[in-house]
Amino acid sequence: MWMGIAAINLAFAVMLGAFGAHGLKKIASEQQLAWWHTATDYFFYHALGLLALAIIAKVYTQISIKVPFWLIQIGILLFCGSLYIMALGLPRGLGAITPLGGLFMILGWLTLAWKAFKQI
Repeated sequence: MWMGIAAINLAFAVMLGAFGAHGLKKIASEQQLAWWHTATDYFFYHALGLLALAIIAKVYTQISIKVPFWLIQIGILLFCGSLYIMALGLPRGLGAITPLGGLFMILGWLTLAWKAFKQI
C-alpha cells in the first residue's frame, strides 16, 4: 500500500509539473509560476521520501512508518495544495495553510528520526 501511494504521488507530481511548465506559462504571473514551481519541487522531494519510507518498511520491518508517512502525506496536501491553489489565482489567504503543511512535513521526518533512534 505504501509504495502504491508514493507512486501515485510521484505521478501527480509529474502531471502537475508538466501543467505548470506548459499550461500556466501564458496565463500566470511570475509570482504564480514561482508558487507552482515551489509546490512541485516540494511535491517531488516528499513523494520520493514517501517512496523511500515504503522501501524502509520492507527492509526494516521493526520500524513502523505509518505515522511518519501520513504526517508527510498530509503535509504534501496542505503545503503543495495551498501553493497550487494560490498559483491558480484563488484567494491568497489560503497561503496561511502553507506553513501548517510544512509543519506536518517536518513532524513526519522528525517522527521517523525518533523511531529510528529508538531502534539503536
